[in-house]
Amino acid sequence: MSAYRVAQVTAVGGQPESAERETRRPGPGHVRIDVEACGVCHSDALFVDAMLPGVTFPLVPGHEIAGRIEELGERTQERGWQVGDRVAVGWFGGSCGHCTACRQGDFIVCQYLKVPGWSYEGGFAESVIAPVDALARIPDALSAVDAGPLACAGVTTYNGLRRSSARPGDLVAVLGIGGLGHLAVKYAVAMGFETVAIARGADKADLAKQLGAHHYIDSTADTTTADALQSLGGAKVVLATATNSDAITATVDGLTHRGELVVVGAAPEPLAIGPAQLILSGRIVRGHPSGTSQDVEDTMAFSALNGIRPMVETVPLEEAAEAYQKMLSGTARFRMVLTTH
Repeated sequence: MSAYRVAQVTAVGGQPESAERETRRPGPGHVRIDVEACGVCHSDALFVDAMLPGVTFPLVPGHEIAGRIEELGERTQERGWQVGDRVAVGWFGGSCGHCTACRQGDFIVCQYLKVPGWSYEGGFAESVIAPVDALARIPDALSAVDAGPLACAGVTTYNGLRRSSARPGDLVAVLGIGGLGHLAVKYAVAMGFETVAIARGADKADLAKQLGAHHYIDSTADTTTADALQSLGGAKVVLATATNSDAITATVDGLTHRGELVVVGAAPEPLAIGPAQLILSGRIVRGHPSGTSQDVEDTMAFSALNGIRPMVETVPLEEAAEAYQKMLSGTARFRMVLTTH
């Protein structure tokens, strides 16, 4: 059998290291993907640092996978997949199909959700075996480097906005303009929202304008974030992509009546929100998970139609450790993507 390269982590908190695996055949309902690109997501640290249950080592991270189907397992061809098809796999790496959430058709909150890099080896590799329900078809207009980040960062922000209570013309704020937020701003503008970008420092104003935002709020300015939002009429929705609970909390009083705080940034600390802040104005706070493979397809189609692409830095697979550290340090602009070809 042939072999393929991976970047694996051998111990909790370790760095990706090069290794080889023996190529395996995909089982029933699975395909083997020739990985062309894989984004490096901050959520990879949840597995590397063993912050979620059931993580085992060595592990191969990576859940922003883009490539081509190289081999079909049994019971896959009748589902419309062929060798050579361009596919992406994101945070949604398959579902059990039998838990209550799945039986209700809510597959992204499957009790036994399969996430690449957690449930099976991820995309820091030349090859991945994934279940067919995880596959999203990549449109011709998108490169693999573009498609990988859209399978997680893209679908999370696109889906978070389209499933929110905001409608075209509403004031929508995006907190944070990093790996998730820079895409969220582009999506919000394309969806017809009056878009506010919120970040730390006056120097981010030019970037916000470049991304298409109609307004910029410096969260470090003398005026509070909430007051700045209220001066614009109050936000119908705040999409919180920043991983800072204090910054997320600071937006709540900037919501209009019946406004909605949608949290997609996984900050470790609790949110300091008082009941009165929610009750008196009928505000809503909710967490939003990523999206299914169909949601990923929708995200990529919308991105292709509207000319939206992630801002990425590409590095070869053998430099996975450097890319991972750059992501952790917050210096990536804005998505690190590993390439294998």
